[in-house]
Amino acid sequence: MSINHILVVGAGQMGAGIAQVALQAGFQVTLSDVSEAALAKGKAGIEKGLSKLVEKGKLDAAAKDAALAKLATATAILDVKNVDAGIEAVTENEDLKKKIFKDLDQVVRPGGLLASNTSSIPITRIGASTKRPEAVIGMHFMNPVPIMTLVEIIRGAATSDETYAATRAMAEKMGKTTVVSKDFPGFIVNRILIPMLNEACFALNEGIASVEDIDTAMKLGTNVPMGPLTLADFIGLDTVLSIAEVLYKGLGDSKYRPSPLLRQYVEAGWLGKKSGRGFYKY
Repeated sequence: MSINHILVVGAGQMGAGIAQVALQAGFQVTLSDVSEAALAKGKAGIEKGLSKLVEKGKLDAAAKDAALAKLATATAILDVKNVDAGIEAVTENEDLKKKIFKDLDQVVRPGGLLASNTSSIPITRIGASTKRPEAVIGMHFMNPVPIMTLVEIIRGAATSDETYAATRAMAEKMGKTTVVSKDFPGFIVNRILIPMLNEACFALNEGIASVEDIDTAMKLGTNVPMGPLTLADFIGLDTVLSIAEVLYKGLGDSKYRPSPLLRQYVEAGWLGKKSGRGFYKY
């Protein structure tokens, strides 16, 4: 399966990041979003990211120009032609993702692949919304995409060996290291990470320690770059809560129950760095 043209759906931070690393790897990329403003912001973010690499000496100016020359944009998926691989990177809304995959099913060529950057929604269910579930796969990039080297590959019940092999080759061409997960709630990273962030919320709510001391203890005690509450703010508390709820519902174990404090912060609109307030003020 030869992949040359990638359609990335969703021009937010994740979608723009995926588009950037694909362009750097030499792929032709079309970035799609229903919002012209989002497309403009995503394209500007890609240009800024590539310019930073030039400034740091990690990319020459000619390579930057060549990458940008391979970038196109579109406000409608069905307007894009000759697509070898579609990568969906929109918000964690299952109904929205299924609608997008029905469109991708129409524009990705026969033998191409349809990937989702979902961090928690079952690939098997997404694949069932298409006419070719064997071509549907999870391709979970980490944030920020240009910096983080990991991609989780998630095989749905129907995902073929050919789809997996092509996805792995595409990710490795982008300079990523891949791991493979079965299609269970949270996959690998979030199955382990989200309960840790949720437990930090419980510890704070129970008055075990302050926000700062919880983060300092985990940073220095486990040698991680940022504490769990800082990380939750960075991810977005609404996203953390959403994944926690997927784990709780999908696995049915009370140990995955979302912290009431986490839920309260989300209800208050304190979503972390993106809203200006979470466990910290920004």
